[in-house]
Amino acid sequence: MGKIEAKEVHFHYGTFHALKGISMDITEHKVVAFIGPSGCGKSTFLRLFNRMNDLIPGTQLDGSIRIDGRDIYAPGTDVDDLRKNVGMVFQRPNPFPKSIFDNIAYGLRVNGIKDKEFIRQRVEESLRGAALWDEVKNKLNASAYALSGGQQQRLCIARAMAVSPSVLLMDEPASALDPISTAKVEELICELRKEVTIVIVTHNMQQASRVSDMTAFFYMGELVEYDETKTIFTNPHEEATQNYITGRFG
Repeated sequence: MGKIEAKEVHFHYGTFHALKGISMDITEHKVVAFIGPSGCGKSTFLRLFNRMNDLIPGTQLDGSIRIDGRDIYAPGTDVDDLRKNVGMVFQRPNPFPKSIFDNIAYGLRVNGIKDKEFIRQRVEESLRGAALWDEVKNKLNASAYALSGGQQQRLCIARAMAVSPSVLLMDEPASALDPISTAKVEELICELRKEVTIVIVTHNMQQASRVSDMTAFFYMGELVEYDETKTIFTNPHEEATQNYITGRFG
């Protein structure tokens, strides 16, 4: 699972029209990259998929967004349940002030799981999935803050994956990392596509071309072009996309 369907999405911050009539289908187990200049609406659109923008006063959404056929903005939607199913990894690593083990176990416990053996097993599976197990298996009780920035970001990915989401959102997950850590996160994205649908916002066009199956180019609140990544980077249909890819603006 992990299919996303957005239809005619308009979004306002107060009087500012941030997104203008965006429609897009994202199929399951794909990596989709959102590219475009700063302020073009890509992070705003990403955050609609787990209703993070609900936390900002004075916003308004028109149109519909469905995940696996469910309208996620329908009245009565359990937002906590939605956020369990749609994980989020932010620009800067944000581990909890807890041990490495408790960071991963947190979401399971919050969701009412008490079976200690299951939790222990799921922690190990999630850390292995994030290519972090071998680096931390002997210090699971140490503070997550003792990890390097790149390790912390992979920990946050493992934490999001522990509750078995169908979608994982990533808002510039490698922008604060060094090149070696960035490469590890990119390898991880390619591995995780077997389990989840991944939507990644990135300013790094080389990164978008390396990790994604599909790429969407946003400009001034509009979706200019959405196609297979290879097409976007080698033979885009829109002149604006061509100009951005070749560095003529943005």
